[in-house]
Amino acid sequence: MRWSSATSLSTDREDQGHGAGIYRMKILLLNLYYPPDTSATAKMAATVVEALAAKHEVTVLCGRPSYDPTERRPWRLWQTEISARAKIIRAGSTDFPRFHMARRVLNYLSYVALAVPRSIFVQCDAVLAMTDPPFEGIVGAFVALLKNRPHVYNIRDMYPDMAVGGSIVEPGLLARVWEKMHRWALRRATRVIVLGNDMRDRIITKGVAPSRIEIVRDGADIPAADEPQAMLDSEVITTIRGGGKFVLLHAGNLGFYGAWKTLVTAVRALAEEGASLVFVGEGAQRAHVEALAQGAANVRFLPFFPGNKIPSVLAAPDVHVITVKRGLEGVVVPSKMYGILAAGKPILAVAPEETDAASLGAKFGFAVSADPDSPEETVAAIRSLMSSESRLREMGQAARAAAPDYDRVKELRKFVQIIEEAVKA
Repeated sequence: MRWSSATSLSTDREDQGHGAGIYRMKILLLNLYYPPDTSATAKMAATVVEALAAKHEVTVLCGRPSYDPTERRPWRLWQTEISARAKIIRAGSTDFPRFHMARRVLNYLSYVALAVPRSIFVQCDAVLAMTDPPFEGIVGAFVALLKNRPHVYNIRDMYPDMAVGGSIVEPGLLARVWEKMHRWALRRATRVIVLGNDMRDRIITKGVAPSRIEIVRDGADIPAADEPQAMLDSEVITTIRGGGKFVLLHAGNLGFYGAWKTLVTAVRALAEEGASLVFVGEGAQRAHVEALAQGAANVRFLPFFPGNKIPSVLAAPDVHVITVKRGLEGVVVPSKMYGILAAGKPILAVAPEETDAASLGAKFGFAVSADPDSPEETVAAIRSLMSSESRLREMGQAARAAAPDYDRVKELRKFVQIIEEAVKA
């Protein structure tokens, strides 16, 4: 797309606060969820909007709040809200709770049915699509094609790979058609933004040119050297540790991606040696994981803690657990790794070697990994961590040393730059 009178860029310069010569672009962001939704993509969309809006105009085309929202919206065919950062257009999608998948699909379909025609009338220089609903990348490619604008596809989770690998969708005609359309969307994208090296490698296997794939990690907030440390809540730490001798913690969503059986089986075998495992969080697989752990006194489950208690949650265990089952490497990239690094904590990656948690952990020394299909290998990895306090200390130091490489602010600047370059391409 060239710089010409056909775009809004040619007449609108942002000269106040950002310097002459910086064009103020108009960005259309497509994602079903946006605050007051509380999903991970809603929060990330808001973060991206904040970064983009510092220099550019952003319109968010989302649906009615339905993902554990902090507030609801009445039904309207479309309704517009103006925030300090963006114009928010909410399509009148259904707002069934997320716990019933069939009704949740209605949320998806009603959103797309209303969002696509509404998008035609939104002036923009680029279309940015995220991954809610799971076929949003395809929707974004179609909208960009209709509007003859660049398409930037930010993949949070890889579909249909995740749906098939997590046994949500059976292999068959639906999966094949979905995959074919997804590959079309990937080929149409001016830029594909992914979360890590493992996801990039998987995208390349789908026939996408490496030059069009960019890695932008979620990162973590890295405090300045002279910034005071966050105050820790001893009650939260005590609750999580529960008097355990050696505590492993999995904090986050209990979804379809984890090697839960391997992890629970391994910790069960180490009960008499003082190892315990704590799950903090909810998710579609929590009941399944609880069933796996039934009768195991050294496996406990806790709900999520408030956001302001996250530093205390991160500080509580001896080791954090990240798990990705085989076949889903590069499909899901757990972003919690960066907060763990900033907290200076070691990681046990029960995940394939190709995942970022395992490969970067081995490279920089902050993690050990175990085959997600091998409880025996996982037992051995945990024993190795339990046997050496000096090793844990060194891994924690390595984690803290690696954290600044994944500063959230730097990653968001990269995100904005990629979109700017996509428009100029």
